[in-house]
Amino acid sequence: MPLKTLAEIEDALRRADLAPLPSLDLVILRNVVLEPIAPYLRYLAYGMGHNARVHFGEFDQVFQEAVGGRREFLNEETTGVLLFTALDVLSWNLSRNFSALSASDVRREVDQIAAFIDAVLAGLRRQTPAMILWHSFELPLPPALGILDGQRADGQTAVVAQLNERLRSALAGAGSAYLVDMNACRARVGAASFRDARYWHIGRAPYSREALREIAQQDFTFLRALKGKQKKCLVLDCDDVLWGGIVGEDGLGGIKLGRTYPGSAYYELQQEIVSLHHRGVILAICSKNNEADVWEVFRNHPDMLLREEHIAAARINWRDKATNLRELAAELNLGLDSFLFVDDSEVECELVRSVLPEVEVLHLPRDSAVEHRDRLAAAGWFDTLTLSEEDRLRASSYKAETARTKLRGDSPDLETYFRSLEMVVQIRPADRLSIPRLAQLTQKTNQFNMTTRRYSDEQITRLAAGGSSDVLGLRLSDRFGDAGLVGVGILRYEGADAIIDTFLLSCRVLGRGVEDAFLVQCLRRAKARGARTAVAEFIKTAKNQIAADFYPTRGFRPVDSGAVQRLELSLDSFSGSEPAFFKRIETFEDLTHTKE
Repeated sequence: MPLKTLAEIEDALRRADLAPLPSLDLVILRNVVLEPIAPYLRYLAYGMGHNARVHFGEFDQVFQEAVGGRREFLNEETTGVLLFTALDVLSWNLSRNFSALSASDVRREVDQIAAFIDAVLAGLRRQTPAMILWHSFELPLPPALGILDGQRADGQTAVVAQLNERLRSALAGAGSAYLVDMNACRARVGAASFRDARYWHIGRAPYSREALREIAQQDFTFLRALKGKQKKCLVLDCDDVLWGGIVGEDGLGGIKLGRTYPGSAYYELQQEIVSLHHRGVILAICSKNNEADVWEVFRNHPDMLLREEHIAAARINWRDKATNLRELAAELNLGLDSFLFVDDSEVECELVRSVLPEVEVLHLPRDSAVEHRDRLAAAGWFDTLTLSEEDRLRASSYKAETARTKLRGDSPDLETYFRSLEMVVQIRPADRLSIPRLAQLTQKTNQFNMTTRRYSDEQITRLAAGGSSDVLGLRLSDRFGDAGLVGVGILRYEGADAIIDTFLLSCRVLGRGVEDAFLVQCLRRAKARGARTAVAEFIKTAKNQIAADFYPTRGFRPVDSGAVQRLELSLDSFSGSEPAFFKRIETFEDLTHTKE
């Protein structure tokens, strides 16, 4: 959803029906005036299907509200806490009187700010497990010592940079807490346009509308990732996107692609795309072209950075791109809302926007190729809160699926096929190393996800450490490779009930009986903990229909059909077993079941 003018945003919010949307509770603690950021935050939340409620703490009461408590809006329901602690207010001496300070004065100021950071984070964590976004200290412009400042390790610029590093370190230890780089925001807007000196002096409102818009967008790269709204697949046109010109007309030697202008613009864009591939983004091609011409460029052009092995799926033909995108989604087993579609043609972009509104579209006009790399990189649609080994393996796993499909076709029946995969399942409780990936799975998995509850690292940590819950992770490997950590089960114990709060699997491993093996192990765990009834929960969404009949077809009996459907299974007589075709299932008790 493009970010419009403020008037357009306010008009869109007035006309929008926000009431049915899930809430997004944001709390802003600040020592500057920031109320004008609210419409931008609410509009961006609306764009990802949420109704944002923005609560502002009192002016310059960050410490008091974090440490002393504001339970009316800092609680278990809070989604995100946004902190703005301008150095001008927090430490006038470091910000405006730096050249008058001795080395010991500087150390004293820095130590006081470090203590403030630690106390605020500890106070917030006592009140809420919400995501924390702390906006960094802005580097001074101009610095206190002029041109000499940048030459000195004890200059104002270096001291503020050290403060930001101290802040970054403290946030890393707080769990689900992140540094928002205000200096990057300022660089994108431009220093001259970022601050509004008049309003700073009149009302301690330092940021221009352009700055607030940019800050809100940066904040939402984090919030989008938290809520599983980031994209998973980059779908690319070819002519005038991956290279300049039309390969069918210009030929292999006539297209623009190389280290020097004008081919360098396309070369740099390809480098960004390859970098996204290494971050786990799935790449696909959707191009109106002769297929042989396209693959000739991939295989034979000396400056082609993208290779065939990077591409998980392709539709290169003369059909309309909406149809091709639907087919790509089916082949990759992804929802269309997982796609970012890139094309140079406004006509093609408008077609996709109108026919497939769930697909995000990025138009890269052919006459601005030098800006394409920066526009893709700045879009933030593939930003995640963690980068796991599973992310790096994702692209290769789609290639391995092609080999599995061939093996399936060569097998006489389904069970023979499953046995031939030689699947190994490992189920383990959450630990320090697995928690970031487990949280990421709750944030990103949409299809086989019974409740689609999104959890942060901090929330998973609390659940795993609590005596009244279990957090289990499932890993899967087979003869074609290691899929990594692909499943999450969260059990909460209330009296004699084991409530299955979360049960999910990555769509990459569905349909191989893994879900049944995982459920059996979760139920065994619940029974071992003394539970007599398993209570499964199912919350219907637009994307998890494939999971709707899972519990009923596994013996669970519906007992409540409200917004949260509840189903029960007696554990007193439960003696279920996993499918027999797995090579090995390793459980959290370190028991090994070997299938001959």
